Amino acid sequence: MSDEPSIPVSPDHEAEIPESHPRYESLLTRHRIEHGVDIGITSRQGLIAQGRGEAYDYLLGERTLDSADAAARAAAAHFLLADHPVVSVNGNVAALVPGEVVELAEATGADIEVNLFNRTDERMERIAAHLREHGATEVKGLTADGRIPGLDHARAKVDADGIGSADVVLVPLEDGDRAEALAAMGKTEIVVDLNPLSRSARAAAVPVVDNIIRAVPNITRHARELADAAPAELRDIVDAFDAEAALADAERAIREGGEAE
Repeated sequence: MSDEPSIPVSPDHEAEIPESHPRYESLLTRHRIEHGVDIGITSRQGLIAQGRGEAYDYLLGERTLDSADAAARAAAAHFLLADHPVVSVNGNVAALVPGEVVELAEATGADIEVNLFNRTDERMERIAAHLREHGATEVKGLTADGRIPGLDHARAKVDADGIGSADVVLVPLEDGDRAEALAAMGKTEIVVDLNPLSRSARAAAVPVVDNIIRAVPNITRHARELADAAPAELRDIVDAFDAEAALADAERAIREGGEAE
């Protein structure tokens, strides 16, 4: 029998998960995803994706690498330099970090847009409502009057005045095809992905190899710290970031059991 406690699924009872538990973050994210399925914002396939990501977090040592924090800082600089930044949200993101996404958007002036692989009008509306419950004032994605070239699936649908016209896009927990298609459009793409070998991470200008529950707040923290920085300073941060080196560091951490830094 498992020694893990019986934990209610609803986030209203997250406080019942003891923070002293060595698997606290894993339990927290696991049950947020489960709750997302229960309320119709996360697809059942999202459960599989969450398990895959959790396995990589085990290998990375369930912590933010210095290289991932540097990536989060570069991401924040990109957001602050952007003319039209957008945060793309899918079902897993909505379940795991809805309030954190809203805080990031507020700190950077970014739009929030829902984009789904398994798209239905009902899921789109439920996710938009969920984000509004967590403080979002406007949620894009429902109009879907634009398309990402090169994609035949519903994931190609975007708002023309959202992702369609964005210059910087954060696409956390994204599939590789869409990440590559967005990069091909010439957008500056920031990807949160726990697998440094994934197509998504390798297509990104800024790959943040970290758990999304740590990565999004870290980007927001850096954005607030850099809020008064001059454009030249922000550009220096962007120019100094080495995506290949960050990916290599994460891969090394996985190979060495989380010891690389």
